[in-house]
Amino acid sequence: MKVLTDRTVRTAGPGRYSDGRVKGLMLVVRDSGARGWVLRYQLRGRRRDMGLGPYPEVRLADAREEALDARRLVKKGIDPITERGRTTAKIKTFKQAAEALIESKRPGWRNAKHAAQWRSTLETYAYPKLGALDVQAVDTDAVLGVLRPIWTTKTETASRVRQRIEAVLDYTTAMRARTGSNPARWKGHLDHLLAKPSCRPRLAPGA
Repeated sequence: MKVLTDRTVRTAGPGRYSDGRVKGLMLVVRDSGARGWVLRYQLRGRRRDMGLGPYPEVRLADAREEALDARRLVKKGIDPITERGRTTAKIKTFKQAAEALIESKRPGWRNAKHAAQWRSTLETYAYPKLGALDVQAVDTDAVLGVLRPIWTTKTETASRVRQRIEAVLDYTTAMRARTGSNPARWKGHLDHLLAKPSCRPRLAPGA
C-alpha cells in the first residue's frame, strides 16, 4: 500500500486512495473533483466510515492526525463518531473549540508543559478577541486583529499564535463545527497580507 503524498492528494483522479501510513485512512475523490477524507474502522464487529472533512480545508497531515486520534479511541473501545457528536455539540465559540482541541491532543503530547504553553498563548493573545466568537464567525479580519499588533514586535510568538489559531479552526472543520476555508492559513492567504516573519525572531516570555 502506497503512502499518500501532498501531490497525490492534489492531483489524483476520481476514486478511493488508502494511506499506507495510517490504517483505514482514505482520500475520496468524487467525479466532480471534490476531495475529502474518510477513516474506516471496526468496533465490536461493526465496520464504520468516519468523515474527517474536505480537502484542502483538511490537509494530509491534519487528516492523519485526526485519524490517529480516532484510532486511539477505538483502541479504548470508544466509538469516535459518537464521541465527536458529543464534542461538537459543546463547540460553539472559538475558546470552546480551542479547549476541546487541547484536551484531545493532551494524551499525545510528551509533557503537560506543552498543553500549558498552548493555553497560555491563546489566553494571552487569541481569547481576548476571538474567544467569544462563534467559530463560523472567525474570519480574516478577526485573525488579523489578533496578529497585527504583535506581528513585527513579537515575531516568533506571533507565528506560533497564528499556527495555533489555524490548528483550532482546522479542528472545528474536522469536527463538522465549521465550514469554509481557514482564515489563519499562511500560504496563499495571510502571506499576501502580512510581512514575511523576521529572520531575527523575538519570543515573548512563556509563549
